[in-house]
Amino acid sequence: MNDVTRRGFIQTAAAGTVAGLLAPSSVRAAANGSAAISGPVVVASANGLGAVDKAAGMIGGGSDTLDAVIAGVNLVEEDPSDHSVGYGGLPNEDGVVELDSCVMHGPTCRAGSVAALRNIKTPSRVAQVVMQRTDHVMIVGEGALRFARAHGFEEVNLLTDDARKIWLRWKETHSNRDDWITPEDPNDGAGADARAELQYTYGTINCCALAPGGDLSGVTTTSGLSYKIPGRVGDSPIIGAGLYVDNEVGAAGSTGRGEAVIKICGAHTVVEEMRHGLSPKEACLAALRRIEKTTTEKRLRRKDGRPNFDVKFYAVAKDGRYGAAAIWSGAKYSVHADGKTRHEPCAFLYQRG
Repeated sequence: MNDVTRRGFIQTAAAGTVAGLLAPSSVRAAANGSAAISGPVVVASANGLGAVDKAAGMIGGGSDTLDAVIAGVNLVEEDPSDHSVGYGGLPNEDGVVELDSCVMHGPTCRAGSVAALRNIKTPSRVAQVVMQRTDHVMIVGEGALRFARAHGFEEVNLLTDDARKIWLRWKETHSNRDDWITPEDPNDGAGADARAELQYTYGTINCCALAPGGDLSGVTTTSGLSYKIPGRVGDSPIIGAGLYVDNEVGAAGSTGRGEAVIKICGAHTVVEEMRHGLSPKEACLAALRRIEKTTTEKRLRRKDGRPNFDVKFYAVAKDGRYGAAAIWSGAKYSVHADGKTRHEPCAFLYQRG
């Protein structure tokens, strides 16, 4: 072995040793290059702490990864206190809750989706049935509701009293040029202070999981942008935008401004960046930089030129590494790894302030 070859071999071996030492204990790579995962790895948005715990427990008990992540997000879909997802979600501008969701199963590369679905608490489960029982990927609107009815899903009024009060507050305070007024301000409708208190949400829950055997699945579910134009669909039910799973590479999903994510095929972009060698965290940051570059509308930028909205990406790689990133600092996400469930901080492009 000549000096150059020997030197290269030593450097490569040393790098491999350091990488192994830096990897989480759940992510040790086997000698043949395949993942050696000691337990489930599950990531989700910040509101998914219970979801990752539920999904990890099910995977540890032998459940399929897709069944597990769907069961996890069902906890949030059925929680009336979470105004960004499912039952209790904030409605469109007409006061009607419309839900979006998609699922993707890594081992079979199959997917299902529903959008603008009304009256069903768990759109993620309907999306799974679309995947299992049809030759389609996406069903929307009235067709999605009829499909859900045909498969026995119970219809309910998704607009809770709390969400209705928040919507009415928006109706009363978003303009002083209409006939809606607040009880405490009967003369001219809402002032600036009342408008500043309005509750908007871009919230969603994404959950992606890796089983010890290497299989991946993911789900994203949402009630979408609050007070949206009826029929508006964001990234959450779009395979490749709000969710993407490649069983040979990894899984990713998003929350935040859906229109920005759609424009760059966000989740697919994150997975492709991982395919090309980036870590999950760096892949998420790369996708966010692309969002910043493609945000050309002045109304969507601050005076300093930076986006005036937020987007977050979450990702888990085939080898068990995971990460998340946001445009703005201060965000956190939910993780189950090494047998522990916790929140971890998201990487970010810009410091708030």
